[in-house]
Amino acid sequence: MAKKKSDAKSKASEEIKPLKRKVQKLRKKLKEARAQAPAPPPAPAQAKTVSPLAPEGGFGALPPVPGVDFAAAAAGVRYAGRPDVMMARLSPGTQVAGVFTRSSTRAAPVLDCEAKIGLEAGPDDGAAFLVNSGNSNAFTGKTGEDAVRAIATAVSDAAGVPEARVFTSSTGVIGEPLPHARITAVLDDLTARLAPDAAPDAAHAIMTTDTFAKGASASVEIEGETVQIIGFAKGSGMIAPDMATMLVYLFTDANIARATLQKLLTRLTDETFNCITVDGDTSTSDTILMAATCQSAAPEIGDMRSRAGRSFADALKGVMMDLAHQVVRDGEGATKFVEIAVTGAASPADARKVAMSVANSPLVKTALAGEDPNWGRIVMAVGKSGAKADRDLLSIRFGDILVAENGWVAPGYREGDGADYMKRSELVIGVDLGLGEAEARVWTCDLTHRYIEINADYRS
Repeated sequence: MAKKKSDAKSKASEEIKPLKRKVQKLRKKLKEARAQAPAPPPAPAQAKTVSPLAPEGGFGALPPVPGVDFAAAAAGVRYAGRPDVMMARLSPGTQVAGVFTRSSTRAAPVLDCEAKIGLEAGPDDGAAFLVNSGNSNAFTGKTGEDAVRAIATAVSDAAGVPEARVFTSSTGVIGEPLPHARITAVLDDLTARLAPDAAPDAAHAIMTTDTFAKGASASVEIEGETVQIIGFAKGSGMIAPDMATMLVYLFTDANIARATLQKLLTRLTDETFNCITVDGDTSTSDTILMAATCQSAAPEIGDMRSRAGRSFADALKGVMMDLAHQVVRDGEGATKFVEIAVTGAASPADARKVAMSVANSPLVKTALAGEDPNWGRIVMAVGKSGAKADRDLLSIRFGDILVAENGWVAPGYREGDGADYMKRSELVIGVDLGLGEAEARVWTCDLTHRYIEINADYRS
């Protein structure tokens, strides 16, 4: 009897095996179909209003950089009917440097870039940047890592560069699997349309809640030869870089070693992108990548203290600062561009603490939005910063208007003057601590009801 039961069980098991295989095949086909299916059309929405602080006429021309080609394509990662993937293909010999978010929940592409950024490259090795918008591929576990690997492999094949030299970035919604098959499906189209003058297309493709594309350029003469620098960025909300959703890509044809370029990029990031804030939130995806193709006829920049080194650093800082300010000008719902200038601090660290405390205060930012010269909120922000401060030495200015000093409102201050100043679209708030020589400058924007509207239905 026991033997008959065993035989029956074995027979049933054999009959079930083909069914299990069919189910597995169907599951696999369903998964592939979901990944390759076109993105659903977006829900009807009002046309995006360009920030009133946007540069008039846009960012202008981005001149070609020898050794770099760009292309953009519509992959339908999240958005329908608009470019959402860009590629930059870099010539052999290109040096690549990068600075990344220090968030403890860094996205899969960030971790991959960090692992690759310091690897030595051969003289015949090209490189490529591949960026998608609409999905950040953050908090997606092994699925996210597999997506990065699949994209890097496909880009390597399509662009003819080593996989270890493919640097990817993603920006958009957190916690949703990246439909990477949609990206790899457009790679042939991307590579076929690569062109040296297509940087503006790439700048538009990486936008999410941005209301305008952000670009900047500069040229510098080194021993009679011209060196080009261009860059583009995306960022509007979740901006308080700690190196927002902020992505920045910089390109130059300068001759410069990777280690020198990395050191310079890190220093200038602290002086530019790390001095801006929109809402005090640091992204999981913040990435700055810089490529130097070394194709300029100018001699190599070896010593950053040399005249050539200083000239190049100044030009690069100008491009980075321009992009950083454009990010703030596109702050979600922003109507005011604000510089917080702190002087007289006991140390540089204290100066920065005070500047960021004022810049990130919701009470200060909402007062700015309402054009209310409420200087008491600035006093509050100084006091809570943790920096050394003395009430009776503190002074506050709105532009050139002395508002408070010696622990009290300034005798000559008139509320009407402050109210008139607050009507401007560009403001400077000055805070002097009266304790030392250290200073800091950061840039921020106001906080309006539009910020709430944008972020309340971001995933809808």
